[in-house]
Amino acid sequence: MKIYVTGVGAISGIGLNVGEHLTSLASNKHGMGPVTLFPTTLNAVVSEVKCSNDKLKEILKLPFDKTYSRTTLLGMVAAKEALESSGIKNVNAFRTGFISSTSVGGMDLSEQAYVNFRNNPQQSDVQKFSQHDCGDSTQRIADYLGITEFTTTISTACSSAANAVIMGARMIKNGLLDAVVVGGTDALCKFTLNGFNSLMILDNEHCRPFDRSRSGLNLGEGAGYIVLQNEYSLYSNPYCLLTGYANANDAYHQTATSPEGEGTYECMRQSIELAGINPSDVGYINVHGTGTPNNDLSEGKAIERLFKDKVPPFSSVKAFIGHTLGAAEGIEAVLSVLSVTNGIVYPNLNFKNLIDNSNLIPITEYKQGLPLKHVLSNSFGFGGNDSSLLFSFI
Repeated sequence: MKIYVTGVGAISGIGLNVGEHLTSLASNKHGMGPVTLFPTTLNAVVSEVKCSNDKLKEILKLPFDKTYSRTTLLGMVAAKEALESSGIKNVNAFRTGFISSTSVGGMDLSEQAYVNFRNNPQQSDVQKFSQHDCGDSTQRIADYLGITEFTTTISTACSSAANAVIMGARMIKNGLLDAVVVGGTDALCKFTLNGFNSLMILDNEHCRPFDRSRSGLNLGEGAGYIVLQNEYSLYSNPYCLLTGYANANDAYHQTATSPEGEGTYECMRQSIELAGINPSDVGYINVHGTGTPNNDLSEGKAIERLFKDKVPPFSSVKAFIGHTLGAAEGIEAVLSVLSVTNGIVYPNLNFKNLIDNSNLIPITEYKQGLPLKHVLSNSFGFGGNDSSLLFSFI
């Protein structure tokens, strides 16, 4: 059974919709800047969505007096755009599911409630804690979309959204769903910023994926969703096909992938194998490319091992949008769909020098109209939870 991609939606520091993302990428306009969403003593560079919570409510036509986590609001914007672009008018006309991923859930509200509770326990809004759980944002977004057939949440760190896509594809292939909205959403919060700072992998300057001078990542926030459908539920012409997907966990370390990229290699190899193509057929790789010394080195080794001396064009978009954690592959899946559909490759900002003992040179210019048949997209999480998706031109 073929899996069609029929809808895309995204919001991040470079755009409130898919069109704005392409405009920013084409003009090398990144979303990086200082933290403004909350007070912090860290001198961090982040990519914030340029929109307040009240503005997001206005866009979504939600009541201003009702409380939503920022994670939920970002997810609603992207999921709504994805569903609308799919042409699906009635989600109850067939079996439609919603599989969403997140890392922080409603942590932004929990942080506010905790401070207020400590300062004045009698007058604090402890109801904000009710949105702390990761599944809360999923249910609220599903309710907003009107999806009731099936909903679930996946939280496997930075590979979460890729695994949401994989689960959705498998449910369609096994006859459990006809259509499914899949992806992820995450908002910036103190917990995330301080947590990554404690791991000593934040870069206080603009990150430099796959460059010799790379020294860490920049965090970001946003949401991205795609709509998957079987051929019996199509309402409009699809963007492309999802032909390959795989997850491999190398279990090397709690937060780092293996130095040799074992899990990275396996998920890429298996996704290509599932698609029934050869590595040489891949025309572009949207790499995970966080800008940390460990990730880029291990991913690079896996790429060279799999593709040998015929490495396809590749780049990381994280210097544009930051590392959006549970939303990372949601947004990057959207960009990969647009890549294979329109023949686009995206620039890898800030690349100047090769990694030691490597010949890998990422794409540094935005190009479109290329004859791409297959695009591979990588997403790797803590604990070596690695996933790859392969999108193919119809």
